[in-house]
Amino acid sequence: MKIVFLAAVAAACVAPAASAQIDTVRLGVMKHNICVSDCKNADKESGVNINGELRFASPDWLGWAASPHPYVMASVNSDGNTSYGGVGLEWDWQFAPSWRLEPGFGYVIHDGAINNPFANGTPQAAAYVEDHVLLGSKDLFRTSLALTYDIAPTWAVQGIYEHLSHGQILGTGRNQGMDEIGVRVLWRFN
Repeated sequence: MKIVFLAAVAAACVAPAASAQIDTVRLGVMKHNICVSDCKNADKESGVNINGELRFASPDWLGWAASPHPYVMASVNSDGNTSYGGVGLEWDWQFAPSWRLEPGFGYVIHDGAINNPFANGTPQAAAYVEDHVLLGSKDLFRTSLALTYDIAPTWAVQGIYEHLSHGQILGTGRNQGMDEIGVRVLWRFN
């Protein structure tokens, strides 16, 4: 919960200064800890994640990088499992009328398990890894890919996939990672 609180405080501090530049508010539900390619760690944690995001208009100085949109986000697990909050950049590419592809890259801090606190080979260690994804670092990269459909000029719906991992860059050792998939509703200010 401390992580979610810190993310909310960060968003509250950033939002007033940039309120004129808030692009979109996004709120959704994510299926937590799903199986994508390596399923041995999937479904260890229960619940869904409630995901909220404030996305800002792309500042002029990011034009060199194809004008990504900065964001601040938080994701809270309904069963008290891994929750996280962070910041990053999302690109917004319209590929057909009313359809957009939105890849993203960011940095999050989470409150989930890093390593097994019990000695290897003990019954406690075996039981612990059955219910916990060992993420290996408190800070992780967040990569995402979203498909957005514009319902109206100010409203849209979105399917989103995200992957959390330290990639052996932000941490060493354990790197089980976590995948989530979900739907969000978007409300645009402009």
